[in-house]
Amino acid sequence: MKKVNGYEIKAYANLRRADLRCADLRDADLRCANLRDADLSDADLRDADLIGANLRCADLSDADLRDADLIGANLRCADLRRADLRDAKLPHFKICPEEGGFYAWKKTSRGVIKIYIPADAKRCNSLIGRKCRASKIKVISGAGCGGTSPNKGNEKYTKGSTIHADKFDDDIRIECTNGIHFFMTKQEAEEW
Repeated sequence: MKKVNGYEIKAYANLRRADLRCADLRDADLRCANLRDADLSDADLRDADLIGANLRCADLSDADLRDADLIGANLRCADLRRADLRDAKLPHFKICPEEGGFYAWKKTSRGVIKIYIPADAKRCNSLIGRKCRASKIKVISGAGCGGTSPNKGNEKYTKGSTIHADKFDDDIRIECTNGIHFFMTKQEAEEW
């Protein structure tokens, strides 16, 4: 165990809301640690053991996570912008099919719609949540037809139309970025 900025760095530690900006946490044993809402921006977490750690809503922007073990870590809503994840062991996060066309669900300003992601569409999902995005979609049906994106845009999602994203960002570290956002289940879209 070691101390950083007055915090005991050890497995199972409660480091919720800890200020660990720019901290040297190389090789740290933070298994199952509670790091929810912690500020780890610019921290050096190379080779850190973060298995099962709660990193929900943590700021990991610009953090060095090379070779870190994040298996089982909760990264929901974590900020991973510009984080270096080379050779990191990541939690199982792929929920969006990598090949072929498939059906999914999107929330619009009027409700939920069923959509089809064509086989040639670029697609990915976020490392930190269950929201997916694609470069284009086809609107199939649903009460939300005729609505627009809840957050931005004037594009109407009308039945039978094919919608193309202005830009598409395949960076898995960012949940809300360029692309047409959707969910794999209707329930997730309804709860959004």
